Amino acid sequence: MAIQRKHTMYDSTIIDATPDAVWAVVRDALKVVAIVSGDGAKNVGWAEGGSAERVPARYDFTLAFNDGLVQQEVAGRDEVLRSQSYRAIAPATGVDAYVATIRIREITNDPSRCFFDWTRELTIAEDADTEVVETIISLMAKQADSMRDHFAQK
Repeated sequence: MAIQRKHTMYDSTIIDATPDAVWAVVRDALKVVAIVSGDGAKNVGWAEGGSAERVPARYDFTLAFNDGLVQQEVAGRDEVLRSQSYRAIAPATGVDAYVATIRIREITNDPSRCFFDWTRELTIAEDADTEVVETIISLMAKQADSMRDHFAQK
């Protein structure tokens, strides 16, 4: 896979749960990391006084496959529109910058289900290890499905 310096990802899936039920989970960044990364992330926790109720709120985790420290923060949240944005606060494992937004949208004719939209943009470092970046992108490509599958188990 050829690695682009700017890599944009957009994933969308339908989740078999109400928008409010999904939002109650995904507004907590640590729950999102646990669901989409599973054993792929370790030492997941709030940092510098962060919490699910605070914005901005910093959180850190370590990538299990290479012990790379990831430092991110919840940068914005809209409770009414069920939208939350994240950003990297430090370069990590070949990624110079990262911004992402999760949105939960109603399905008009099926209120017991919702759309889960995840937009992400990564800026890849010039000297990035191509194999590491490919691994990260490959893992991220499966994360919306992990969220869908999490709610399907309930």
